Parts: sequence; structure tokens; C-alpha cells
Amino acid sequence: MEGMARKVALKTQDPQVPIILILRSELSVSSTRQRAPEQAPKKPSHTPKKGAGASKMRSPPATRMPAGQGPGARREGAGRPSWGRACVGESMATLRRLREVPRHLLVCEKSNFGHDKSRHRHLVETHYHNYRVSFLIPECGILSKELKNLVMETGPYYFVKNLPLHELITHEFINTFVKKVFSSEPFVCHCVSASLRIPPSLCSCCALTYNTNIDEDNTAALLPNGKLILSLDKDTYEETGLQGHPSRYSGRKIMKFIVSIDLMDLSCNLDSKKYKRISWSFKEKKPLKFDFLLAWHHTGAEESTMMSYFSSYRIQEHQPKIAVSTMTDLQCPVLQSSELGGKPEVACGARELLDWLGAVFSDVELNNEPNNFISTYCCPQPSTVVAKAYLCTITGFILPEKICLLLEQLCRYFDEPKLAPWVTLSVQGFADSPVSWREKEHGFRKGGEHLYNFVIFNNQDYWLQMAVGANDDCPP
Repeated sequence: MEGMARKVALKTQDPQVPIILILRSELSVSSTRQRAPEQAPKKPSHTPKKGAGASKMRSPPATRMPAGQGPGARREGAGRPSWGRACVGESMATLRRLREVPRHLLVCEKSNFGHDKSRHRHLVETHYHNYRVSFLIPECGILSKELKNLVMETGPYYFVKNLPLHELITHEFINTFVKKVFSSEPFVCHCVSASLRIPPSLCSCCALTYNTNIDEDNTAALLPNGKLILSLDKDTYEETGLQGHPSRYSGRKIMKFIVSIDLMDLSCNLDSKKYKRISWSFKEKKPLKFDFLLAWHHTGAEESTMMSYFSSYRIQEHQPKIAVSTMTDLQCPVLQSSELGGKPEVACGARELLDWLGAVFSDVELNNEPNNFISTYCCPQPSTVVAKAYLCTITGFILPEKICLLLEQLCRYFDEPKLAPWVTLSVQGFADSPVSWREKEHGFRKGGEHLYNFVIFNNQDYWLQMAVGANDDCPP
């Protein structure tokens, strides 16, 4: 599988849940990739046999036909009228659509941290709005001093109540929290044996509306590159008079619009017609207020800068919540860094590992006892039992550079010989963020998930797993 990409459609325990799994290898060539289709294939005209097909199924809408017409019509006066048959067909089609489960996309790739074409840094940098970070270390009972200090220094984030949107486009805000990002020097991340120069865009300011539903409400997000992304309903979009484009996930009737505003471009000419029009729209024509979560990191800056800048509003400082636990006699799957797709009776694959991690993070019992009516899940095979495993979970508004530093420390974990053959780092994004990776539009549909997971092996190989839901494009 060196330098190649292959796509495999797998079934879950529910045969109607379509999961598309893409396995990629970066060890030789990473320029050619396969992308999953944006929508699943349509349902065939015949009814599939039980258990056949994991693809999303969609039936064409049934139409009524006058009596005596259509391929299934009977002769006049014989049996039930055709309009009744059409009504039944419509009802059955509706039931089938209700039973449909949206597709989920899982992209898995393997590489090495020292490889020239490794994309691990880029994937961390461009996943902006992170809600939860978890790492699992098998054969570990006590966390090292370096990792413990890094976890405790994740940094604060802020909650601002009823913040007017126009505050984010003012000259003072851009100069204080956005422009300084690009004028600062890049910091150095000593990952593995080589130094990685993290671009200054990671020393960033992020903002995200709080307690808003992306599929129902107006939402806004500030990205580290200075882009302000708005997801507006149709009425609000028309009232603002701003230029945007319809949401990709609005359906047949367009009800949501996406507006992107480049704050760096606006700050270059505050006397331009464009800036005046946007400022007038946010201040007078359609004033918008949101509850915002904000996070800011800048080398050498005081943490109180954000508090003092928004002192005229109701602002609160929060520290991320940290939960740690030590699990004993944990059954873990056997992994081999070279077997991304798994090998029967030798090693488990990336998809099986991700299912297992979800069960471990949810504190699900993995013994599959007959009297357990909550879960029948058990550890994939082959497996091994570890005496202890350390699990740490950080919950809050976590910036990408914090995750990069944590990834660096986990790489260094194997500088000295360890019993653990691998460790994992899992990151989950906010379900109602307007974007997932970079500026790719994100929707909720039935889950709103967008996450990634690193499996770090003791030889500095790694697996990278990226998962998104139905209303998302293929991860980068």
C-alpha cells in the first residue's frame, strides 16, 4: 500500500449505517489521494436482500397516477384504484427516508514524524475550534512531570455575554488580537529529533459563538488566519446586505448563507467603502449580538489583556476542566504500525481501534457478559491485557498550538524505553462550529462530529484518523 490510496466501504453492527473508510499511506507519495463521493449512491430499483449493502439508500418520490395508467395499474374495475396504491407508495417512501442513516467518513493514514511529507502539523494547525482533548498511555500509572505541567498550563479561555459582532471588526481589536499574530516571530516546536518551526498563525486568537445551533441559529467564528465566518439564516442575511453564498447543506430550499470577512484585508484600508459598509451593517442596519467563547495565545503577552479589553462587557475567565483516571487490567488491541488496515490474527486495524477508543473514553465495560444489557461490545482481537493505563481528558476551548505542544511531548515519551508500544491523542471539535478543517463548511445533520486521533508508536511511526459526519467535506 506504499504510496497508494485505497477506499473500502465497511459495515457496522447496524447494516444500515454506512461508514466509508479511506486508508492512505504517506511514507512515499502523498500528492495523489482518493476522495469519497459527496453523497452516497442511490438506492437501486429492486429491494436489496437482508444485510446486503451498507450504502445510503434513497427512494425516488412516488407520484400519483390516474386509474388505468402506469406500469402497475390494473384494468378498470379490477381491485384497488391506482390512486390508493400511489398513497401507499408515498407512505412507504417516507418511512424509508426516515430510516435512512447519514453516511460518516473516516480517513486513516500512516506516516512517520520525521518524514518530509508528514502532514501531522498541518492537520493540527488547521483544526481550529477544539472542545476536548484526550490521551491514553498504556502501561502507565503516573504521568511524567513534563506532561503533567503541560496539561496544567493549557491556558484560560473566556466567555463574553452579549458581545456585539461589530466589536470584532474594530481597528483596535484587529491590531491587538489579530494583527499581532502575523507580526510575531514563529516559535520552535522540537518534535522528535528535528525542530519544527510553527508558523506565527498558530499564536492566534479564536472566537466561537456559544449556545447556538449551526443548523437553526445564526453563528459566527473567528479563525486564526483573521477570517470571520458567519452562518446566517435567510432573513438575517438579506437584512445585513453582505455578500455571501448559499450553504452547501441547506437542502432544496436555501435557508442558510455563509459570509466570509477577511479582517486583515479590512484593516489595510479602514476608509474603504467595503469596511464602511460592513461596519454600518453590524452597527446600524442589522446589529447582531452573541455569547462568545474566546481564546488567545501570544508569546510575551499578559493573560489579563483579554479581560481588560472587554471589561465593559460581562466577561468571565475559565480554566479547562481536567479529568484523569488510571484503569487496571485493561484489554487493549494489538497494533502494528505497518498494518493500518489490520491483519487477521496478527494485528487490529485503524477502524477497530477507533471503535475501541470510543468505548474506553465512554467507560464502557468490554467483557461482553451475557447479563450486560447496556453494551455487547468487546475488545477486538487479537488483544492483550495491560496492568495499568493512564487516561487524561481536557475539556474547554483549546487552541491548536496547545495541542501541538502536547503532541510533541507524547512523541518524546518514547525517548526512554517504555513498556507501552503506542499512545493515543484524540481531539474533538465543537459540533456547532461553522467550519471543521481550515475554512471547510461544517454542518450538524444528526451528530455534528468532526474529530481526529493520533496513534503514536515507539518507532515514531504514527496513524492519523480523521472522522466527519454527513454535512462535511472529506478531511484534508
